[in-house]
Amino acid sequence: MTDSPTPSPLELASRLIACPSVTPARGAVFDALEAMLKPLGFNVLRTIDGDAPSGPVENLLAVRPGPEGTRHFAFAGHLDVVPAGDGWTSDPFTPEVRGEMLHGRGAVDMKSQIAAMVAAAARIPAEAGTISFIITGDEEGPARFGTLALMEHMAARDVVPDLCLVGEPTSVARLGDMMKIGRRGSVNIWLEVHGNEGHVAYPHLADNPIPRLVAMLAELDALELDDGTDWFQPSNLEITDLEVGNPATNVIPAAARARLSIRFNDLHTGAQLSARVTEIAERHGGTARPVISGEPFLTEPGAFSALLAEAIRAETGLEPELSTGGGTSDARFLKSICPVIEFGPCNATMHKRDEAIALPDLDALVRIYERAARAALALQESFARDSR
Repeated sequence: MTDSPTPSPLELASRLIACPSVTPARGAVFDALEAMLKPLGFNVLRTIDGDAPSGPVENLLAVRPGPEGTRHFAFAGHLDVVPAGDGWTSDPFTPEVRGEMLHGRGAVDMKSQIAAMVAAAARIPAEAGTISFIITGDEEGPARFGTLALMEHMAARDVVPDLCLVGEPTSVARLGDMMKIGRRGSVNIWLEVHGNEGHVAYPHLADNPIPRLVAMLAELDALELDDGTDWFQPSNLEITDLEVGNPATNVIPAAARARLSIRFNDLHTGAQLSARVTEIAERHGGTARPVISGEPFLTEPGAFSALLAEAIRAETGLEPELSTGGGTSDARFLKSICPVIEFGPCNATMHKRDEAIALPDLDALVRIYERAARAALALQESFARDSR
């Protein structure tokens, strides 16, 4: 334990929530976090990365070195939040405690977790090992200049954690019922078919692109990509947009467009699926423009998941489910430098109005994060630098 008083996680979370930080976050919210970490002995690097339209993005890397030869445990997360929207009971950027709940945008996703990580780090003596914070301002945005940029700064400074815990809100019904040991990959693909415009009464003088796009989408929608694996649910392809934009009732349009999204397991890569969709699109006379936002990864169950599960059991009495479900997170990038697992509070109110975390859960998170970090720093086992 450190000699200084342990910071109050409620106070820390409230200070972060009080800083409006709609993605991409910059400025005040990073000032607040830096002010929390420096008194605990962390060396703080703040960077501005990237250009418009996806940047600039502010990021923060904080390291408290341990004795030479000790292990390195990283906490990771993001300070940016989604827009608040309307209909809140109270101001979304004025933290408010009502009953046993702390309300405010970011209370669950994920300023409270960062506050809990800071409070946990304050309880761990420097001689236990190196602790770092990998904090981005762009997880909720394009994520081009967030954690990826931070990883470049880390590589330049030879900052390489042994293990990393991301504080995403993973619990479902109760704190501790689920952790994420992997995530599916994600690719979005924009489809387009061109034809020739013309009068509907003279179809032989035109080329309608819509039937070809509809046939293309029917073939894509009928694809069964796989049946899932031991740790992953089946991959799914969803058509997410369809656009012609033709205001005239008597004109055959010149072009038709659509968009689809594929969430895929580790039987595929983004490049393979992109090539498959492109082949189908071209066969129907169209084009495909894929954007891969992440590849699937799995941190195989082992010492890391076991120590985190033990920390969760000790504080909640629950046996957490090991899951790869849900959306994606910055863990998809961090997995390339060390094994990574995600764990955080109940996700029921994230991205919703009146977002809130239960105060007992916030206090329990501090204890869970402290237990997990201490156990990770005490591990003797070596880990591969790239999770599958």
